[in-house]
Amino acid sequence: MTISYTLKVANSHFGGFSKLLFRWKGSIYKLLYKEFIVFVVLYAMLSLVYRWLLTEEQKLLYTKVAQYCNRSTDLIPISFVLGFYVTLIVNRWWAQYTSIPLPDQLMCVISSNVHGKDERGRILRRTLIRYANLSAVLILRSVSTRVLKRFPTMEHVVEAGFMTQDEHKKFESLHSDFNKYWIPCVWFTNLAAQARRDGRIRDDVALRLLMDELNLYRAKCSMLFHYDWISIPLVYTQVVTIAVYSFFAFCLIGRQFLEPLEPGQEGDLDMYIPLPTLLQFFFYAGWLKVAEQIINPFGEDDDDFETNKLIDRNLQVSLLSVDDMYQNLPPTVKDKYWNESTAQPPYTTATAAETSKPSFLGSTFDMRISEDTEQSQPMEASPGLLRIQTPLLSRFFTAVSPAISIKHSGQGPRGHPHLRRPWADGGFPSPHPNRPEDPESVACIEEEMEDQSLAPHKPSQTKAVLNPSPSLSGSGHGRSASS
Repeated sequence: MTISYTLKVANSHFGGFSKLLFRWKGSIYKLLYKEFIVFVVLYAMLSLVYRWLLTEEQKLLYTKVAQYCNRSTDLIPISFVLGFYVTLIVNRWWAQYTSIPLPDQLMCVISSNVHGKDERGRILRRTLIRYANLSAVLILRSVSTRVLKRFPTMEHVVEAGFMTQDEHKKFESLHSDFNKYWIPCVWFTNLAAQARRDGRIRDDVALRLLMDELNLYRAKCSMLFHYDWISIPLVYTQVVTIAVYSFFAFCLIGRQFLEPLEPGQEGDLDMYIPLPTLLQFFFYAGWLKVAEQIINPFGEDDDDFETNKLIDRNLQVSLLSVDDMYQNLPPTVKDKYWNESTAQPPYTTATAAETSKPSFLGSTFDMRISEDTEQSQPMEASPGLLRIQTPLLSRFFTAVSPAISIKHSGQGPRGHPHLRRPWADGGFPSPHPNRPEDPESVACIEEEMEDQSLAPHKPSQTKAVLNPSPSLSGSGHGRSASS
């Protein structure tokens, strides 16, 4: 069965996870101990042969081979290969679990939209949900060894009550070379259409909702079939397995204790038991064992899915929902907090300390604001204050810039269209019709125009500033787009 330790790690405390290391069922020790024993025995045999059976010349040759093997272990990217492979396996494992069809949504739709308290209505609801459960049983028989052992033949499915004898005959009469888990879903659709014609389903919206939920249920059955059919490419599994086995084959030879090649040379410390190598084997080989266990979670390993328990649960819950709970409602009364504006459920003594904690109102709720009253005052909009822009961008936004080039203000169609041209009476139209015109700035522009008319052959270098404010005059806002 599935090994659950969620309650053991609900609270993080000293030694909490350490207690999990001493569990046997579902542990890495149970998965790996045979391979670990084989590795230790082979390492010990090579060590004894090197120490007691080889001559000096043979030891010299063995030392060179061992050093070569030790250097070769760095060429095998075992961490990268294993890490990517296990990540792929774990993502696939969880996706397969979420693809197991559960009838919870479908049974709620059936219970609320297939009406009738009489025997006919009850038969319709129970038959519809039974067809859905039958489809799940058929697909799980195809992918799970546990379910197949429970229902080895279709007669066992009939005997379990998921299918009647007449339905079994209909099922066997339909010949197909492919998996026929979808047949009960088709029966479901035809029976729902008949219930709509008989008025048991009162409108087409309810029928559409029922069909949508059935399609989601059938899609999960189909996904389980495809997960079982399309496996992770075999070449990738072979590459990972060969990489791990070859790595530790090199370690068997390369991690042995070696005597110095030259007399008087200081050798490595003889530890007899290669603890770092054994830990490395435990980590890498254990990593591979994890992938081997969950690559097919529909087997009979300790942590494989409890598919038989799911079948039992789904059948019982779905029949209760569509039959015993159909229009079986408790009386509708006023709730406990009917006359209270703020509902506050009671706390027990064990949770009373939580009431003293303030509610979270946002990360900026307790932020300190500057005590300067001038910073908190709203700024009044001034009619003569135009939009402030940086000197670099002012040349691209001349229409709203505080400065206007006089040189291009009187040009014809080839001039800049965003510059204002004078009216017949000598005035200028405002770029912002809704804003009052500043008389001082307009007078300043007219004086510049008169100066240009007196000296037409002299290029004017003077630029009129619309904003008379001294605070903006030196900040570069009076620049215009030059020709």
